[in-house]
Amino acid sequence: MVYDISKEFKEHSIAEFFKKNKQMLGFSGKVRSLTTVVHEFVTNSLDACEEAGILPEITVQLEQLPSGHMRLTVEDNGPGIPKKLVGKALGQMLAGTKFHRFMQQRGQQGIGASGVVLYSQITTGKPVYFKTGLGDGKAYEGEIKIDFQNNRPILMNEREYDENYRGLKVQAVFGDVKYDKSEYSPFEYIKRTALANPHAQIIFIDPTGERILFPRASDLVPEEPIEVQPHPLGIGTHDLLEYAHASQERKLSSFFVNTFSRFSYGKVEETKAELVKHMLEKNTGMLNSDAEKAVQDLFEASPKELTWEQAEMLIYVFKRLKWISPETEALRPIGPSQIEKAMRNIFNPEYVVVTERKPKIFRGGIPFMVEAAIAYGGNAGTQKADGGVSGTIYRFANRVPLLFDAGGCALTTAVKGLDWRRYDVHDFENEPISVFINFISVHVPYTGAGKQAISEEEEIIEEVRLAVMEAARGIQRYLHGKIRERTREAKKKAILRYVKQLSQDLPQLAGKGEPEQLERKLMQLVENKYSQLTLEEAEEEVEKNGNGEEVRDETTDAEEE
Repeated sequence: MVYDISKEFKEHSIAEFFKKNKQMLGFSGKVRSLTTVVHEFVTNSLDACEEAGILPEITVQLEQLPSGHMRLTVEDNGPGIPKKLVGKALGQMLAGTKFHRFMQQRGQQGIGASGVVLYSQITTGKPVYFKTGLGDGKAYEGEIKIDFQNNRPILMNEREYDENYRGLKVQAVFGDVKYDKSEYSPFEYIKRTALANPHAQIIFIDPTGERILFPRASDLVPEEPIEVQPHPLGIGTHDLLEYAHASQERKLSSFFVNTFSRFSYGKVEETKAELVKHMLEKNTGMLNSDAEKAVQDLFEASPKELTWEQAEMLIYVFKRLKWISPETEALRPIGPSQIEKAMRNIFNPEYVVVTERKPKIFRGGIPFMVEAAIAYGGNAGTQKADGGVSGTIYRFANRVPLLFDAGGCALTTAVKGLDWRRYDVHDFENEPISVFINFISVHVPYTGAGKQAISEEEEIIEEVRLAVMEAARGIQRYLHGKIRERTREAKKKAILRYVKQLSQDLPQLAGKGEPEQLERKLMQLVENKYSQLTLEEAEEEVEKNGNGEEVRDETTDAEEE
């Protein structure tokens, strides 16, 4: 008997795949799952508001239901979703405005909101309620589920009515989730979101009914990121083939010039010459004229005719050419002043240092940059159960908090790899210190679909390390100043104890002078001698080690290497 495999062979949609592999979307563990659903809706709200030039006002409410389920309501003042797009935006996997665009953005795959609908559906069987309005006098509401088999939205109980409503409200019920106030909780996520988005006002209402306001620290809406063309060094063979086959250009040469960054007609000629050399190296018996004709024919042909072998050769040749670095205009950092406002707003620290590195590239052609800040004292760090404080690393990618999978993240690796004692932070795990890192790029190399850790690319780790080292030197100057100030204060107090007695004894020994006048002069002399440490003195102290020898800046050493 012959076994017929066709009876068992079935196709599955992406929605069915994620239904069975929900952990890939971040739904693993009760606390993490709850934080993930909050993250997805809040991120969408922030993106929508910023794209419309609106200062975000977001309300997040969690309610514990008698059934044991948790109800989440998120409402924003954004532009709303047009009626015809609601189904795709909330109930269809891999549908959205982000995946195909080469620009800085929070989300990437078009999974977020529909992933939340999926999780609500598979843990409670309930649809997700929505209400949306464009501010045009009409409101549209209803409920949505996902047809897993076909990856299609199912809209129910739809209603359109007169109301001058603008924004989006979503309400979903979840099972298999748990609320607490740990470092992985929705509260911590909201707090960190406020830190990296000082222009947003967020109200968080927890399951006990406590209302926590995170006021905006800035009234500036971030500039909208610019969409840029991909750089030739940032693509692979499959990418090139995909771009070529989708192109409407008539010739491969014009396709390169109009599709990729830094690809001029002069660079087309360089590519052709290098490709001829490569063909002659591969085929030793080939005539130069034959190679030139083959290359000329290739560049005159339609990009839709490009084969895998030809694309592979072109990618190889790209790597042999010298290119101008990718455009960095697409990168939109938070900015030093905005970060400092946010750090002071959240931590109320003794001291803050912020650094911003220049844009660099990774994987040959993907632009990125790093912002770092360190807050010391005040409410910086994390309170421990024993009453102590531990140093904390706050990781962000394009302003989005990364709460989970810290151990496998490039940002953690870079910070943990520093010798903090060099900067007078003798025990990072027991210091009131918060390290803020924001990784900015048109493509964030996440380690998984859950988007919680950044791949340990060598270029990324090095840039993060240099940014944090630069900020750490500022903290070192501050700590040196504190030590010097304490020493001065101790000496001052010791001398002041004898001023009154001296002002009485000296006039008696000299046979002249007024004790009160002498006391005032001695007090003034001591105050002048032991006045507050100046910044210049602190910096001078930092530049020397215990033997009074000059010490080089470690960031400079690293960059020179």
